[in-house]
Amino acid sequence: MRREDILDLLFNTPWHELRLRAAHVLESAKGFHVHVRGLVEFSSNCRRNCLYCGLRADNRRLQRYTLSRERILEAAAAAAAAGADTIVLQSGEYAVKPEWLARVIADIRSRSDLPVTLSVGEQPAAAYALWKEAGAVRYLLKHETADAKLYAALHPGHDLRQRIACLHTLASLGYECGSGFMVGLPGQRPESLADDILLARRLRVAMCGVGPFIPQAHTPLGKSVGGSAALTLRVMAVLRIALPWANIPATTALATVDAASGQRDGLLAGANVLMPGFTPSDVREDYCIYDNKNRVDLAAARQAIEGAGRRHALDMPHMANAPAPEAAARP
Repeated sequence: MRREDILDLLFNTPWHELRLRAAHVLESAKGFHVHVRGLVEFSSNCRRNCLYCGLRADNRRLQRYTLSRERILEAAAAAAAAGADTIVLQSGEYAVKPEWLARVIADIRSRSDLPVTLSVGEQPAAAYALWKEAGAVRYLLKHETADAKLYAALHPGHDLRQRIACLHTLASLGYECGSGFMVGLPGQRPESLADDILLARRLRVAMCGVGPFIPQAHTPLGKSVGGSAALTLRVMAVLRIALPWANIPATTALATVDAASGQRDGLLAGANVLMPGFTPSDVREDYCIYDNKNRVDLAAARQAIEGAGRRHALDMPHMANAPAPEAAARP
């Protein structure tokens, strides 16, 4: 796809037409099944100072935590029992030692046999390799914005080339790689959204998440205007058309901006993944990337999936790794 084609879809195509086209691509490429990833936010520690993120190192008002191995395994077991098809372990960057996390990954794999996805930021290649050997199969590392100047401004001391180099390293190690970006970032140009989609397409990522920017009060962008659900849904629909092979989540950020129907509408726009949280309740509020986070639970996930007329395997663990008939029938 060309940049001008993507821009035309994003800003000129009527919404009903765009959503219908995305739905046809989704049905043909992925079927009707919605994957449910069990998210465990195991540490709020982070070394970075991204201007938009509440976990930034300079945020002294945040209560930091790191879950013990036992508590992570309990949360992962709860996700598996509920029918999640993957365990997602998420933290800030350099939150724990690589060897410790490798043992946790191996324990989850031995106890549940579910795939493990990591989302723990930029790391040395040796750490990526260690976690792959321990049993991790997917890695989520959002590029956040394809605008190199904006990326550098939002991520002091880091640049977009480093981020993309990490994604290439992960792919070379055999990970299924996921990326993603935000809609409505302060300083984002409309054209940048087309570049985000093209970058994800060039990288051939297996997953791409899109969510609206939501400010967090104790960050330099705390008083900025957030992104809209309407534009986020348009971007998701175009992303589905441009990356028919990819798994696309209806994000928690979308559910936060539109609590009533954000995730259902995300599924109708071409998403095929939900990520309900299994972080223990006593630390859940301390994983504060942005304000007023809508904590999507199993009930909300079921409601969104069923409201979109889709299928899931929640509360049916024996089906968690089985493809839906529609998905299995297509290459």
